[in-house]
Amino acid sequence: MNKMRAALGALALIITLSVALVGCVEQDSSVPAPTTAVRELPVQYGYRIINVYPHDPMAFTQGLVWENGYFYEGTGRHGESRLRMVVPETGAVITDYQLPAQYFGEGITLWNDSIIQLTYQSRIGFVYDKETFQLRRTFAYTTEGWGLTHDGRHLIMSDGTATLHFLDPETFEEVMQLEVRDNDTPVTQLNELEFIKGTIYANVWPTDRIVMIAPESGQVVGWIALTGLLSAENRLQPVDVLNGIAYDEATDRLFVTGKLWPKLFEIELEGT
Repeated sequence: MNKMRAALGALALIITLSVALVGCVEQDSSVPAPTTAVRELPVQYGYRIINVYPHDPMAFTQGLVWENGYFYEGTGRHGESRLRMVVPETGAVITDYQLPAQYFGEGITLWNDSIIQLTYQSRIGFVYDKETFQLRRTFAYTTEGWGLTHDGRHLIMSDGTATLHFLDPETFEEVMQLEVRDNDTPVTQLNELEFIKGTIYANVWPTDRIVMIAPESGQVVGWIALTGLLSAENRLQPVDVLNGIAYDEATDRLFVTGKLWPKLFEIELEGT
């Protein structure tokens, strides 16, 4: 009898523990299992040349914009920095303005009826009348000036680091910063900029690559490799790095060139 009681007691204990364990499992089942977020890898693009245009081989290109059938180009170097309006088919200069020799011209963008131009290390920008190129005003910023574009609301400026600065286009006050990363790696040396279909395109100095950036997060969504774009034949005279991106929104055309390059290219991207 004592043995039977002991056995029954042990069985009851086992049943009690089993119920308790089942209750714990059921309670814990409401906690979601840990997950690991996987970021999509940036798309890698090549290119196909659609058209080739003449480009001034003396132009140290720092900014390039397309509007209404013309290129607006800003060039650099002390004593040689210019702002000009150019006919694509011939390279003829329609309007030209030379910056004072102490300024090293940098990126440009168009905003309403104005052209806005940065300078390299002077920490001063210029606002010109788009039709006459007459200087309207200047503005100050606290970093180096490299590339410039806009997203329809803010000016977007690069300074050679991985940081993009968003400025109010009327007051030129900084409203936010964005760090550009390829997954967890900062992408530095961001240079000339262009805003295309909701994405920021940036030359990466001193490479033959353009990085495509999501403006909401700063994450890299694509890379464009332009190796071999300028042929050996066109490198007989000294040339510098790839720099200059322009976009014709009306016809969905993409243009690129470089500093001291004798050619300017319309290209089409090819995904890989």
